[in-house]
This record gives sequence, structure tokens and C-alpha cells, in this order.
Amino acid sequence: MKRKKQKEPVGMNIAEIFNALEMLETERGIPKDFMLEKITQAIIAAYKKDHPGTDNVEIDSDDENKTLRMFVVKKVVEDEDYKDPGNEIPLEEAKKIYARYEPGDEVNLQVDNVEFGRIAAGNDDEFNSKQHEVLTGTVIRIDPRNGNATVRIGAGTETAEVMLAQSEQIPGERVVEGMLLKVYIVSVNKSTRGPQILISRTHPGLVRRLFELEVPELYDGTVEIKSISREAGSRSKLAVWSTDENVDPVGACVGPKGQRVANVVAELRGEKIDIIKYDEDPAQFISAALSPASVSEVRVSPDGRFCRAIVPDGQLSLAIGREGQNARLAAKLTGCKIDIKAASADDIDEDWPPAPPPRENKPEEENPVDFEADEERSGDSDAENGNADADFMKEFDKLMTEMDWED
Repeated sequence: MKRKKQKEPVGMNIAEIFNALEMLETERGIPKDFMLEKITQAIIAAYKKDHPGTDNVEIDSDDENKTLRMFVVKKVVEDEDYKDPGNEIPLEEAKKIYARYEPGDEVNLQVDNVEFGRIAAGNDDEFNSKQHEVLTGTVIRIDPRNGNATVRIGAGTETAEVMLAQSEQIPGERVVEGMLLKVYIVSVNKSTRGPQILISRTHPGLVRRLFELEVPELYDGTVEIKSISREAGSRSKLAVWSTDENVDPVGACVGPKGQRVANVVAELRGEKIDIIKYDEDPAQFISAALSPASVSEVRVSPDGRFCRAIVPDGQLSLAIGREGQNARLAAKLTGCKIDIKAASADDIDEDWPPAPPPRENKPEEENPVDFEADEERSGDSDAENGNADADFMKEFDKLMTEMDWED
């Protein structure tokens, strides 16, 4: 039966989708048929989610004419037998479409282009709710050119294939196809190809969430993580606090026989973790943050932004750490610039207290270890690292976004 051609919304050009897929195939070597199959599967799954009870949905892809059409297939039934609107159509209604339809025939009802465009634009609500959480994903592909991994996260119809950039992988970690990884959802952005999800294994938030999975006292709020500083693959520092004076926050995080912290270390591939007790006294907090070094005295500036830590001569290198790592992590953890001096140093009293810094017009930089401020990592990290794949996919998103899916 010849169907009346449906009017396309102004500005909508499905051919642009095919052109973009052809460019991806040419420049990135990803087969167009493979990508088109994934797109159609995602659109069908999204349609079924928006229309519960609809079982038979098909997409007709015409590569030669560069068209995509979606159909809902329904069975013709006698009017008195009509019970399933998602999969059946009454005979009287079917005959309005084509007079020769009989019970038992199948009718292909084309989904109008506005509805098709809305479905194609994707629905990221399910992943928005998981932002700043940890999900377990399966590595399905590794790009041999740049080490980027494609990870499948979610379950059932709420799945997505997300790129884990090499810059977001733990340094020294060997990622292979088929392996299970816990990843931190940094951000979820809506696009026409579905939710664009940025995941990471280097973000400090991953450490926080892993401890929350292991430590019941964190889950119920008895123990709090006040701040975290991290250099992924090497060392992290956590400052913890207990709202119950009878609960040791450090001991709760370490766990019986060190099992809780050991589980987190194993997931982070051997990354060292220092857990210290938070103290409202800045001097005590800074002294603890410089562990494992012993600190003799901490002098804190009136504004609390600078301090001088004085350590025994034999503890200076330990306080600074290898390549300055211990001092850097302590500074990030406390939000205070730390000047470390040996007790025998001649200039121990020089330039103290420090002069107040000159006023600047630009706003003060946010504390990098404040979790409300820290969870702002954007998808631009890929572009900053010269990731050509991410650049190209962003251009594809832009192309799709500019298409007018409305009448």
C-alpha cells in the first residue's frame, strides 16, 4: 500500500545524520552500519520506555536515500476484541487506513517526525540522578591509538556506552576488554544522541564514594569526610570527623584488621591512603595533615590562609615528601598554604607573620578540596588533552543540536 509522505519539520534533515556517520567512518574507522545500529537500538529503547506496553517498534533505514522512519507495528483485531492499545488496532480504525485490512493483519503506523525527533533527542533523566555517584561498568573496547576505553554502564534499557579517557584512568592501571571498573559520574549533559556522560577514575569523588560503600558509619552520617586531596595512582589523604564522640572516625574508615581501607586500596590499584582526624583547630589539623611526619609547631596567619610548620631536622624530608607530594596533599586537604621549616633553620622567624596579599579584582579561587565546588569537572578535559575523538563527537553533537525537530 502506498503511503502518503509525511511532512518533515522545517530544517530537519536526516541526511545530515548519515553524512556525520560517514565522516566518522572515514576519519575514525568506526563502521557506519555499526553506529547506525546502535542509534536505532537506542531510539527504539527510548520509545518503548516512553510508551509502556508497546512491544513492536521498527526503524526503516534507507542508506541510499538517507532516510530514517520509525513504525509501531500493531495487529488488527475485531472491535469487540480490542484490549491492548500498545500492540493492537481495532478493525474499524484499521479500515480507515486501508479498506482491505482484515483481523490478523499487521499495520505499520509511522511515528510522526516531531515525536521521532523528540525520542532521538534522548532522555538523560536516569543518568542525571546518578551524577556524582559510582557505577560499575564493563570495558568493551580499547582504542589502541590513544588508550581511551569504552565502558558500558547501567542495566536493562538504562545503559550507555561511555568513553573513559586515558587522562581519567589511574596512572599505571592496565585496562583490558571485559574487565569490570568502578567509575565516578562527574557530569551528565543532554544531547541529541542521548546523555553525554563524563566518567573518571582519577576524581577525588571516587575515593569518597568508595569509602561510603565500605563504611556504614559514613552511610548513616555518624562519620563525615570533611575533605579529600588526591594524586591518583599515588596517594590520597582524607580528613574524617565523627558526630559521635564514642566513635573513632579513623578506626571506622580503616575497619577491622584494616579490611575496609584495604578494599578501597585494591579498587584503586594500590594507591596509598592516609586517613587523619579532622580538627577545628587549624594548627592541629595542619599538623595531622602532614603525617607521617612529626610536627613540633604550627604557626597560622590571622586570616587562616597561610601557615608555617616547624618540624624536627630529621623529619623535614618526610614532611615535604617525595617531589613535594606530602606537602602538596596537606595544603589541598587543609586549604592552607604551608611553609615547612626545619627547627634548626636560621630563617625560621623571617617574614612571619606574612604580609596580607594585595587585593585583586578577580574572585578568590575556590578551595579545590571543597566537594560542593570540586564536582565541576567538565567534558572539556578531553579537548584540553588533544583528544581528537572527543572533539569530533562534540562537533557531531553540535550538528544534531542545530537541527530543528519542531514544526
